[in-house]
Amino acid sequence: MAEEKKNLFDYDEDSIKTLDWQEHIRLRPGMYIGKLGDGSSPDDGIYVLMKEVIDNCIDEHTMGYGKHVDVTMEKGVITVRDYGRGIPLGKVVDVVSKINTGAKYDSKVFQKSVGLNGVGTKAVNALSNYFKVTAFREGKEKTAEFEKGILVKDHKEQKTTEENGTLVTFIPDDSIFKNYHYIHEYMDNQFWNYCYLNAGLVINFNGKKYVSKNGLLDLLQRKTNEDELRYPIIHLKGEDIEVAITHENQYGEEYYSFVNGQFTTQGGTHLAAFREGYVKTIRDFFKKDYDAADIRGSICAAVSVRVQEPVFESQTKTKLGSSVVFEGGPSMKNFIGDFLARDLDLYLHKNPAVAEALKKRIEQNERERKELAGIKKLANERAKKANLHNKKLRDCRFHYNDEATGKDKDKILEKQKETTIFITEGDSASGSITKSRNVETQAVFSLRGKPLNCYGLTKKVVYENEEFNLLQHALNIEDSYEDLRYNNIVIATDADVDGMHIRLLLMTFFLQFFPDLVKNGHVFILETPLFRVRNKQETIYCYDETEKQAAVKKLGSKPEITRFKGLGEISPDEFGRFIGAEMRKEPVMLLPETHIQQVLEYYMGKNTPDRQEFIIDNLKVELDKVEEV
Repeated sequence: MAEEKKNLFDYDEDSIKTLDWQEHIRLRPGMYIGKLGDGSSPDDGIYVLMKEVIDNCIDEHTMGYGKHVDVTMEKGVITVRDYGRGIPLGKVVDVVSKINTGAKYDSKVFQKSVGLNGVGTKAVNALSNYFKVTAFREGKEKTAEFEKGILVKDHKEQKTTEENGTLVTFIPDDSIFKNYHYIHEYMDNQFWNYCYLNAGLVINFNGKKYVSKNGLLDLLQRKTNEDELRYPIIHLKGEDIEVAITHENQYGEEYYSFVNGQFTTQGGTHLAAFREGYVKTIRDFFKKDYDAADIRGSICAAVSVRVQEPVFESQTKTKLGSSVVFEGGPSMKNFIGDFLARDLDLYLHKNPAVAEALKKRIEQNERERKELAGIKKLANERAKKANLHNKKLRDCRFHYNDEATGKDKDKILEKQKETTIFITEGDSASGSITKSRNVETQAVFSLRGKPLNCYGLTKKVVYENEEFNLLQHALNIEDSYEDLRYNNIVIATDADVDGMHIRLLLMTFFLQFFPDLVKNGHVFILETPLFRVRNKQETIYCYDETEKQAAVKKLGSKPEITRFKGLGEISPDEFGRFIGAEMRKEPVMLLPETHIQQVLEYYMGKNTPDRQEFIIDNLKVELDKVEEV
């Protein structure tokens, strides 16, 4: 009698698997480093790997060892050298290859460090094609080399003249981080943040020196434009806390929050405590019950705290969950609230001109809010009548659950980072994306015609213009940027003049009214192939003329070449790969020196001589390139 076929749902001894540490990390990388990504977002895995290594250097500096860190990147190889105490030589292999091994469990050694769970460098090791660590300690050195987390060479200890410290070299595994590329601006921000939070620390990266003397004051000076500030930056420091505060002319609230030198991009208990404490302090100072939204409107602030054994809501440490500063100490709410009530209140009393400027900003916000109140009500009614979720928005199935805990929380946060909304033009383009998208995490919003050029207009137009009103409802940003429905906002327009114009109009909308979405890395441009080059054996999609020429050379024998002009021309079957794992999207980025209003005036204002000259000069360059081809 033939042996019965095993049931797919049988649960027996064979169902129980035991994975080595590196196998588990490689199988579930999201549990350890968040999303993988391709480098187009600042929280993509390749940046997390670098951060995990540098975090250990920063912890050494925080404990008083090592004043500088050297970082190099050459042809995809990352090298990080610190000058701290160096890993104890007998534990070099264990520290980077055994889970739950490290000095961070001894709070006496690392009082207020970034990493406390002993996983960081193990994840880097497991997710790298090549990983090498060398510890220099008291005239001796010890080296170990790994490939994908597996020890391939364990060097013997030997004498050295090198200074104490640790040297780590790694190459991300391109089978896990597919088509990845580093964006210099993201790394630049990360290095600056390290220096802002560690006065005197010097980071050298490929010949560039990063150092800060004034901490968060330097950060806000770099992030803001002096001409737009309503008053000089308020900079306050206390034991285990530092804040910097100012107000600009733009809409929204902009925060930079840190814990033990870690940039908590999703905030947490410390940021919530700051926002609440700031409102209470301002109300008490002016002895008036201002609306919280009016007090915080247009604020740009940074807050940094040092916490003993911090608890984060996920492995990637982007959101603080700690309710106290240290065991037996004050609550986070009271600690930050009391600091602001004392130091900020004292500052405002000593600087009446700043207090007056702050008051005028609050009262301006109050007037604008009241003017918008009636318009917002009508706009909300129009949005409901437009049947948003059936006509304009094809939503995804995933909805974020903030109440989840533990491993479920990590999985939800990982998936939330994947949530994407494509903003498209016309029915044909939205139809292609809708048919080929991942319905679990990808949504589609369809525009009708070209959006309004909103440069120079007030936020009133967001509610009066139907397209803008429906778009902000789809994104769920009417009341707060924190309620953003999708982590990635991808502008998907045709590769022609009209598509480029629509792209610029949408970017103007975000920069004018929701600049924090751009500054926090949520807005992208979808790149779709311009050409399809194929023969009977192979098809190659090309994103520019150079790639097309390379494809033609590779395939030879006069392959078929198709030029895509619109998204609707690409079949849903083909389109699936361009918005899936191989999706290319470029972030809309603002450099620190970028002045939003100047940029918008240049590109979207009246036809200035400067812009005419720019267009003519660059048109000549492009024509020369075409002639060469």
